Amino acid sequence: MNAIEIQSVTKKFGERIAVDAVSLQIQQGEMFALVGPDGAGKTTMIRMLCGITPPTSGELTVQGFSVRRQPDEVRKRIGYLSQKFSLYGDLTVDENIEFFAEIHSVKDYKIRRNELLEFTRLTPFRTRLAEKLSGGMKQKLALACTLVHTPEVIFLDEPTTGVDPVSRRDFWKVLSSLLKTGITIVMTTPYLDEAERCTHVGLMNEGKLLMADTPQDMRRVMKGEIVELVCSDIRRSFSLLKRNGAVKEVQAFGDRLNILVEQAQRDMPKILAHLKDSAIDVTDWRTIPPSLENIFISLLSENTSAGVSGPSDTEREVVSKK
Repeated sequence: MNAIEIQSVTKKFGERIAVDAVSLQIQQGEMFALVGPDGAGKTTMIRMLCGITPPTSGELTVQGFSVRRQPDEVRKRIGYLSQKFSLYGDLTVDENIEFFAEIHSVKDYKIRRNELLEFTRLTPFRTRLAEKLSGGMKQKLALACTLVHTPEVIFLDEPTTGVDPVSRRDFWKVLSSLLKTGITIVMTTPYLDEAERCTHVGLMNEGKLLMADTPQDMRRVMKGEIVELVCSDIRRSFSLLKRNGAVKEVQAFGDRLNILVEQAQRDMPKILAHLKDSAIDVTDWRTIPPSLENIFISLLSENTSAGVSGPSDTEREVVSKK
């Protein structure tokens, strides 16, 4: 069964197209990630699915109910965690959960609250004011408030942005446990390493859905082989490889480069010789499986060659956020 169906949805703000004719199906009980740079249309899509922003055209269905025609039925079945911490800092952890329970008309919420506090490991902090919590604990409290009325689908808009790595890991443990209950999770994230953990991923850019599939199947459509290079003078090496005819794409990741070639065994001797002639010292190289970073940049490059604007500096930042 599909928990969510999106049919040719477009959203315009004046002359600007924020979401451009997107169609998508998300199955019940899966974790789906929408990935893309700022301005890709991810948040707008989530807000349309929650009924906050109406689409300009197209149809959205959640749990079999039309978001446009049956908004009340949809709201009963969903939870929404926005980008910014939107709880009440002058209320305690307990009081915040109680407030959201009352908003959703949850009776006898105390047992549910205790379950959520235990689940998110916030029980020791239940009397602490929300404004005194760390960033990671604030997000877990926001998740607990989102879950208090036992929704069937939850929407998480960049839930770990600005959260430290340890808290990000803890938050993902909570989400993994939550997924076992059969709930459907739809999230947006700029972190492609997080998207790797999801059952399905949708890659967005400039309002368009470039591809939606499992991370495993996305890797299979990658044409060519990815070679990881460790070499001296990364900047100059990057520039040289961009102009090398055997290199289809080159991406920089810290102290190493990823290059896309048709056949590594055939092409690498010529590439290595070219770098050596340019006084570049290659200390190591190996073929590696393509990551979502590689696939995302490759799709952007394909769109560039097809006449669509290519990856900007902001878009390249998406694949480097770890």
